[in-house]
Amino acid sequence: MDFNKIFEKNANWVKDKLNLDNSYFETMSKGQSPEVLYIGCSDSRVTAEEMMGAGPGEVFVHRNIANMVVNTDLSSISVINYAVNHLKVKHVVVCGHYFCGGVKAAMSDADLGPLNPWLRNIRDVYRLHKSTLDAIADEDARYNKLIELNVHEQCMNLMKNEDVLRAVEKGAVEVHGWVFDIKSGKIVDLKIDVKGAFSDLKNIYKLA
Repeated sequence: MDFNKIFEKNANWVKDKLNLDNSYFETMSKGQSPEVLYIGCSDSRVTAEEMMGAGPGEVFVHRNIANMVVNTDLSSISVINYAVNHLKVKHVVVCGHYFCGGVKAAMSDADLGPLNPWLRNIRDVYRLHKSTLDAIADEDARYNKLIELNVHEQCMNLMKNEDVLRAVEKGAVEVHGWVFDIKSGKIVDLKIDVKGAFSDLKNIYKLA
C-alpha cells in the first residue's frame, strides 16, 4: 500500500459508491443494525467483513492480538455489552486464524515486554490443554491445534459474561467459534457446542 495515495483512493471509493447509489453515505449515517459481533485478531491479513462478504453496517467488529476475550479487558467487555444489549446482535463469533503471530509468540520463551501479560492468557490455554498439545509431535500441527483450542477457550470466556449468557439462554444470541485458513481463504467452523460445553461450569462462575 502506498500511504501517500490513501486519500486519492478514498476519493475514488466514494465516487464508486455514489455512482451505484447517490444516497449511499446518507443512508449509512442514519444508524446501524448488524446481526453479527465479530471478535477477531488484529492481523492485517485477516479482514473480517471482506472474508465474510459483508458490507458496511452488517458486522460489528472488535479485534485484538490473538482474538482474546479477556474478562478484565474493558475494551472487549464494553464492545460485547454494547453489541448484545444495545445493537441486539444475534450472533457472536470468535474467529482465530492459522499462522497467528500472537499464538506463535505465546509458544516461545522470548521476553516480549508489555506483550507478556497479554500472551500469558494464551499460555493459560496451553496449560489447560497441555497433555493434548504435548502429544502432538509436529510443531506446526501443535501450533494449529493451540489456535483452535484458543478459540474454544475464548468462546468459554464469552459465556462467563453475564450479558452473553443471559442472551444465549433466552435464545437471543448464538456463540460461534471459527478459524480462518489463510492458505485457502476459507472459514472453518469449529462447530463448538458452546452452551453445552459451558453447562457444567456455570455454577462455578455463579452466573444467573
